[in-house]
Amino acid sequence: MTSKFQNVVSTAASVAATVMLLRSFTHNYIPQEFQNYFYSKLSKLLSSFSTEVTLVIDEFNGITPNPLFAAAQFYLKPQEAPNTKRFRATMTSRSRHVSLLMDGNDEITDSFNGVPFRWRLVSRLGKSNYAVHFFEVRFHKKHREMVLAEYFPRVMKEADAARERRKTLRLFTVKDMRFRMGGRGESWQGVNLEHPATFATVAMDWELKEMIIRDLDRFVERKGLYKSVGKAWKRGYLLSGPPGTGKSSLIAAMANYLNFDVYDLELAAVNGNSDLRRLLIATGNRSILVVEDIDCSLHLQDRLAKPKPKSSQPHHFIPHHFSAPQVTLSGFLNFIDGLWSSCGNERIVVFTTNHKEKLDPALLRPGRMDVHIDMTYCTPGGFKMLASNYLGITEHPLFVQIENLLGVIDVTPAEVGEQFLLDEDPDIALNSLMELLLEKKRNHELKMKAPLTFQ
Repeated sequence: MTSKFQNVVSTAASVAATVMLLRSFTHNYIPQEFQNYFYSKLSKLLSSFSTEVTLVIDEFNGITPNPLFAAAQFYLKPQEAPNTKRFRATMTSRSRHVSLLMDGNDEITDSFNGVPFRWRLVSRLGKSNYAVHFFEVRFHKKHREMVLAEYFPRVMKEADAARERRKTLRLFTVKDMRFRMGGRGESWQGVNLEHPATFATVAMDWELKEMIIRDLDRFVERKGLYKSVGKAWKRGYLLSGPPGTGKSSLIAAMANYLNFDVYDLELAAVNGNSDLRRLLIATGNRSILVVEDIDCSLHLQDRLAKPKPKSSQPHHFIPHHFSAPQVTLSGFLNFIDGLWSSCGNERIVVFTTNHKEKLDPALLRPGRMDVHIDMTYCTPGGFKMLASNYLGITEHPLFVQIENLLGVIDVTPAEVGEQFLLDEDPDIALNSLMELLLEKKRNHELKMKAPLTFQ
């Protein structure tokens, strides 16, 4: 027995030495192109004897995210795989729920209708040194039709349910051009959206709030209608009014009500129409795209405006991709409701402006901005809502006087809320608001009495 064991060990050592010698010879003397060709043919030959088939699910399809890849991330449960030794854990500050995800190059086994599926997440460096991720799914080749017709639809369906259970709202902004050149899917960077605004707390008249809620409900319920009439499943809102009237709070309330992520598009950070299209493609479904202060983001109100003359100053140290934004009105309109606007579903586009009259009429027509909402100064109804939210009261002897003053004096909900933050005592807070309103009234009367001057 000892002699046979020694022979086995000796033979194994000899084979190992031969393999190492061949590997060294191949690496040093055979061109890399030939090695790749040989290995690919060898792999193809070996796979012809295998009963398994492998499907590759890339993270991106061209420049657009692959929905099946994203669904697999939600569908697979590494904590339920007994052989998984390593996975990633994430937790949001709002939900305190720990989410477990597969780590790179790890494997999970799933089962459907008695058929085993082996999932593997592969991560490697691709061209331009950015990370490439894809899933490999292995199964018996006789189940190929079942996988496409039943298994993958089931993955998508369960992933949608898991996504809604785990979802934490996100607020995205445009990523700096210096950090997204040459990469895919890196157009936006985000943080958790933890804005507390809801329709119950926004200082607006209930009739207007109910109209917005009904419109949002109709929008999300009408996927079939939008498809049947040949329209992209999106809706546009224009919020206009002075600063401090609650436009941003209304957007947050809409996001919290629909459970939609928010994409804050700053046009000054966009480098031309093509960059604008890339940003749209990278925007997720079930989201709100916001362009705040559209009247001053870019000079879009004058479609016939002549381009500014180029500066005579040298630009030797300014790269081409950091030149001034060149988003045109036609490109922006196509972004809103042209062919590119159909790249996605269940999206809401919101514009805000302090000066609606400055906007080009082409931006305002139905199909682009479907719902126009005038965010006015604080109304009696909005005042009562703020008093209830801040002070916890629904009536007070000063209410009548304050409501009468609100009928003739312009004060924003933000100004009212600021007075209520000065003190928790309702009497002190309301008297502080009264003083503010009376001071504004006196200033208004003095302005009206001032003699007219002519230049």
